Amino acid sequence: MFGMTNALEKGLDACALRNQVIADNIANADTPGFKASRVKFEEYVKSAIEEGGGLALKKTREKHMDIGTPGIEGVRPQVVADTGTTMRMDGNNVDVEYEMNELAKNNIEYYALLQKMNSEFIRLRTAITEGR
Repeated sequence: MFGMTNALEKGLDACALRNQVIADNIANADTPGFKASRVKFEEYVKSAIEEGGGLALKKTREKHMDIGTPGIEGVRPQVVADTGTTMRMDGNNVDVEYEMNELAKNNIEYYALLQKMNSEFIRLRTAITEGR
Protein backbone atom coordinates (compact mmCIF):
# COMPACT_ATOMS: atom_id res chain seq x y z
CA MET A 1 0.00 0.00 0.00
CA PHE A 2 2.56 2.55 1.11
CA GLY A 3 4.93 1.48 -1.67
CA MET A 4 2.25 2.43 -4.17
CA THR A 5 1.66 5.85 -2.61
CA ASN A 6 5.41 6.48 -2.55
CA ALA A 7 5.64 5.56 -6.24
CA LEU A 8 2.68 7.82 -7.04
CA GLU A 9 4.29 10.64 -5.05
CA LYS A 10 7.48 10.28 -7.12
CA GLY A 11 5.40 10.43 -10.31
CA LEU A 12 3.58 13.55 -9.13
CA ASP A 13 6.90 15.18 -8.21
CA ALA A 14 8.27 14.37 -11.67
CA CYS A 15 5.17 15.89 -13.31
CA ALA A 16 5.49 19.05 -11.19
CA LEU A 17 9.16 19.38 -12.16
CA ARG A 18 8.30 18.77 -15.83
CA ASN A 19 5.66 21.51 -15.63
CA GLN A 20 8.28 23.97 -14.34
CA VAL A 21 10.78 22.97 -17.03
CA ILE A 22 8.21 23.32 -19.83
CA ALA A 23 7.14 26.73 -18.50
CA ASP A 24 10.80 27.78 -18.46
CA ASN A 25 11.22 26.57 -22.04
CA ILE A 26 8.18 28.54 -23.21
CA ALA A 27 9.29 31.66 -21.31
CA ASN A 28 12.66 31.52 -23.09
CA ALA A 29 11.30 30.83 -26.57
CA ASP A 30 12.67 34.16 -27.81
CA THR A 31 15.99 34.06 -25.96
CA PRO A 32 18.89 33.70 -28.41
CA GLY A 33 21.00 30.61 -27.76
CA PHE A 34 18.56 29.12 -25.22
CA LYS A 35 18.39 25.32 -25.25
CA ALA A 36 15.20 23.59 -24.16
CA SER A 37 15.36 21.16 -21.27
CA ARG A 38 13.55 17.87 -20.74
CA VAL A 39 12.74 15.89 -17.61
CA LYS A 40 13.78 12.26 -17.71
CA PHE A 41 11.92 10.05 -15.27
CA GLU A 42 9.73 7.41 -16.88
CA GLU A 43 12.65 5.70 -18.63
CA TYR A 44 14.49 5.50 -15.31
CA VAL A 45 11.45 3.90 -13.65
CA LYS A 46 11.11 1.44 -16.52
CA SER A 47 14.79 0.54 -16.26
CA ALA A 48 14.53 0.01 -12.49
CA ILE A 49 11.50 -2.27 -12.94
CA GLU A 50 13.16 -4.25 -15.75
CA GLU A 51 16.16 -4.83 -13.50
CA GLY A 52 13.80 -6.59 -11.13
CA GLY A 53 13.45 -3.73 -8.70
CA GLY A 54 9.82 -2.76 -8.67
CA LEU A 55 8.93 -1.54 -5.23
CA ALA A 56 11.83 -2.13 -2.86
CA LEU A 57 11.48 -4.08 0.36
CA LYS A 58 12.43 -2.14 3.47
CA LYS A 59 14.76 -3.43 6.14
CA THR A 60 13.36 -3.02 9.62
CA ARG A 61 16.73 -3.69 11.25
CA GLU A 62 20.21 -2.64 10.15
CA LYS A 63 21.57 -6.22 10.27
CA HIS A 64 18.86 -7.68 8.05
CA MET A 65 19.96 -8.90 4.62
CA ASP A 66 19.34 -6.79 1.55
CA ILE A 67 16.69 -8.36 -0.66
CA GLY A 68 16.68 -7.57 -4.36
CA THR A 69 17.64 -4.31 -5.99
CA PRO A 70 16.80 -0.85 -4.65
CA GLY A 71 13.79 -0.65 -6.99
CA ILE A 72 12.15 2.60 -7.92
CA GLU A 73 12.69 4.06 -4.46
CA GLY A 74 16.03 5.48 -5.59
CA VAL A 75 14.79 6.85 -8.93
CA ARG A 76 14.81 10.64 -9.20
CA PRO A 77 13.69 12.84 -12.11
CA GLN A 78 16.55 14.59 -13.88
CA VAL A 79 16.54 17.75 -15.97
CA VAL A 80 18.57 17.37 -19.16
CA ALA A 81 19.33 20.11 -21.70
CA ASP A 82 18.51 19.27 -25.33
CA THR A 83 21.74 20.47 -26.95
CA GLY A 84 21.48 18.31 -30.07
CA THR A 85 18.98 20.43 -31.99
CA THR A 86 18.61 24.00 -33.19
CA MET A 87 15.31 25.45 -34.39
CA ARG A 88 16.50 28.90 -35.42
CA MET A 89 19.56 30.73 -36.66
CA ASP A 90 20.16 32.29 -33.23
CA GLY A 91 20.74 28.85 -31.68
CA ASN A 92 17.43 28.62 -29.83
CA ASN A 93 15.74 25.22 -30.10
CA VAL A 94 12.38 25.86 -28.39
CA ASP A 95 9.35 24.83 -30.45
CA VAL A 96 6.43 26.49 -28.67
CA GLU A 97 3.81 24.21 -30.26
CA TYR A 98 5.72 21.13 -29.13
CA GLU A 99 6.11 22.57 -25.62
CA MET A 100 2.38 23.35 -25.38
CA ASN A 101 1.58 19.80 -26.48
CA GLU A 102 3.97 18.40 -23.85
CA LEU A 103 2.38 20.66 -21.24
CA ALA A 104 -1.09 19.32 -22.07
CA LYS A 105 0.16 15.70 -21.92
CA ASN A 106 1.90 16.39 -18.62
CA ASN A 107 -1.27 17.89 -17.12
CA ILE A 108 -3.27 14.82 -18.13
CA GLU A 109 -0.65 12.54 -16.58
CA TYR A 110 -0.55 14.64 -13.40
CA TYR A 111 -4.32 14.48 -12.92
CA ALA A 112 -4.38 10.73 -13.65
CA LEU A 113 -1.73 10.18 -10.96
CA LEU A 114 -3.67 12.45 -8.61
CA GLN A 115 -6.84 10.40 -9.17
CA LYS A 116 -4.94 7.19 -8.41
CA MET A 117 -3.43 8.72 -5.26
CA ASN A 118 -6.90 9.83 -4.16
CA SER A 119 -8.28 6.31 -4.63
CA GLU A 120 -5.38 4.90 -2.56
CA PHE A 121 -6.24 7.27 0.29
CA ILE A 122 -9.94 6.36 0.04
CA ARG A 123 -8.96 2.69 0.30
CA LEU A 124 -6.79 3.40 3.32
CA ARG A 125 -9.56 5.38 5.01
CA THR A 126 -12.02 2.56 4.32
CA ALA A 127 -9.64 0.01 5.82
CA ILE A 128 -9.22 2.14 8.94
CA THR A 129 -12.91 2.93 9.48
CA GLU A 130 -14.13 -0.62 8.75
CA GLY A 131 -11.82 -1.96 11.43
CA ARG A 132 -13.63 -0.18 14.28
